[in-house]
Amino acid sequence: MVRPMDEFESLIAKVVERGGVVVALGGMDTGKTTFCKMCAAVALRVGRSVGFLDADIGQSTIGPPASIGLKMLASEADLEPETLGRPDHTYFVGSISPQGHLLPMVVGTAKMAREARDASPDLVVVDTTGLIGGTLGQVLKYHKLELLRPDWVVGFQRGGELEPILGVVRRALPAEVESLPVGPHVALRTVEERGAAREARMRAAFEPPLHRWKVKPSVFIPAIPPEVDLAGLDGLLVGMEDGKGSCLGLGILEYRDGSLRMISSLAEGARALRLGSVRVSPDFRMARVDLRRLFISD
Repeated sequence: MVRPMDEFESLIAKVVERGGVVVALGGMDTGKTTFCKMCAAVALRVGRSVGFLDADIGQSTIGPPASIGLKMLASEADLEPETLGRPDHTYFVGSISPQGHLLPMVVGTAKMAREARDASPDLVVVDTTGLIGGTLGQVLKYHKLELLRPDWVVGFQRGGELEPILGVVRRALPAEVESLPVGPHVALRTVEERGAAREARMRAAFEPPLHRWKVKPSVFIPAIPPEVDLAGLDGLLVGMEDGKGSCLGLGILEYRDGSLRMISSLAEGARALRLGSVRVSPDFRMARVDLRRLFISD
């Protein structure tokens, strides 16, 4: 009888030997990140180069929440949390949930995958969000996979919860599809634990020294209607765009004394600011914001 861990390790060995792009799918707390890290560690141990693409915007491993991060790995030391957490490339999605942000999720993942492929690593591992249920989860995952064109799709599921997605992938895409049950060693975290982890990752993106400078309403994407009260933007998370199609980092808007400023750990400014749908409190708690409602005047 093949034990679950034997099957897990055997699959990792096959993925590393073949290389290419492997995407891990599954609900919350199913072992996707652990699988990606183990694939990367084994590949690095045998002298392969690895790109780690983290598209889990709510429970990020690479870079801050609300962003897709890419880290190119040269050694196992790069998998240490402090080093892995610093991305080489970032795409700002602007939300801690894919709901309402499917387009930037798909575009951002594809863009980061292109950055990874440009570096020609032997293996690219892709971590994903836990949104797998219903039509929304199926649409997001299928279109993401359609653009990524992975060599492997590995699903971790409890019961048959992933079969609607994996079945479509098997029929429509040339990827090799594997499905494993969630191992007994995988612990379910509470809402509070997940929130605390998210806050810690966001806090790390705003380590002192912090810089503040005034910003003009004309620099935002999407454009802010002229009738909008700028005080409503206080605390909103923004992505700092460099004018060349890349994200420099994150900022938090601050409205004080009738003017709008941005707080960031970056000393240099950006050419444009991409508005997020997340409001960040002084203690780095995050709440989702509907920009459409914010922009509608009474």
